[in-house]
Amino acid sequence: MNDPTPTGGKLTPPRGYTADDVERRRQWLVQRTGASVPPFQLDEPEQLQGLCENQIGYVGIPLSVAGPLRIHGRYAEGEFYIPLCTLEGTLALSMTRGLLATYMSGGVHVRHIKQELSRCPIFNFDDHVDAGRFLDWIEPNIPAIRAAAEATTRHGKLLRIERHPIHNRVILDCVYHTAEAAGQNMVTLATEAACQFIMQSFQAERPFHYLIESNFSADKNPAYRSLVHGRGHHVIASCRIRGSVLKRLLRVDAAELAACFTDLHIGSQLAGVLGLNLHLSNTLAAIYLATGQDVACVAENAIGLCHGEQVGDDFVGSLSLPTLTVGTIGGATRLHQQRANLEFLGCTGPDSSRKLAEIICGAAFGLELSLAGAIVSHEFADAHAMFGRK
Repeated sequence: MNDPTPTGGKLTPPRGYTADDVERRRQWLVQRTGASVPPFQLDEPEQLQGLCENQIGYVGIPLSVAGPLRIHGRYAEGEFYIPLCTLEGTLALSMTRGLLATYMSGGVHVRHIKQELSRCPIFNFDDHVDAGRFLDWIEPNIPAIRAAAEATTRHGKLLRIERHPIHNRVILDCVYHTAEAAGQNMVTLATEAACQFIMQSFQAERPFHYLIESNFSADKNPAYRSLVHGRGHHVIASCRIRGSVLKRLLRVDAAELAACFTDLHIGSQLAGVLGLNLHLSNTLAAIYLATGQDVACVAENAIGLCHGEQVGDDFVGSLSLPTLTVGTIGGATRLHQQRANLEFLGCTGPDSSRKLAEIICGAAFGLELSLAGAIVSHEFADAHAMFGRK
């Protein structure tokens, strides 16, 4: 379906834990968006080829919904309800509260900055003389290397190759555009073909070898390089929360919330936290499971920067996510429920991976906002006692 357009009824999901409450939420979702949740269906084992080896069964993870997210972006525009797979009590309710605050303040504005994914092979030479000759050889041969890499994919494009010499080694940072795929496998296969071409074409005086990945790409690792230069999708979200909304929903004022972010940044810096955020990993893991993403990428994706300041009676907050390795084709996005959730979000077709990245950034901003408010209002512990326990 296209962007969900509310048709009426209550903005936020009905509460409750019984089977009847679940059905009420399903009916509410139809009323709000015009879309229904498909019946639960396990994917046949044959469908898991390429995703899971040695399968012995299934583990069920409940699917919940949060929202509404009103978003204004280049690729995502309109109102959305966010599918979440989580076992953490309070998460869906907290995200809903934060998103409702942004909704009542006009929505979250998002901007997709870029989409680049790298694979970084390392070439090891006998001495720095051959390594130097290799550096000189790469530049004029980039068109041929690009042709070899792009022959392995219908969608990927090799944007550039950056060279990093170190001792008698050279790291090649091969940077790709991966279209609608998250792209980890795509860039691996393309870079392997590029490396094989290099091995056949570059004439060194002595034998040399390579490794397909030097870990300079920081794939599935939190790294300053990714924080500064980005990896995957880079998206920024911001919203000006009205003072009246802060008091009504979060029970705080703008000055208190801005002071909280200052204290949180101090604590993060003292602890050596990479990035400045409260719990981005919660949003990312829940949406990744629901939409068929590689959940291990949360390790590198949850290094975003959250910031806020007081402007008059209002609070202006922003969230920068420089590394979101998400896609709408490939991997587990083909599975029954994951594909249905992507269709529910309208994340299919051209530019759908960028749309998904913008939606994720907007949703993450809402959850960050709600938790910060709970900390300031001293409701953090009480909320977990009420909703995080049975």
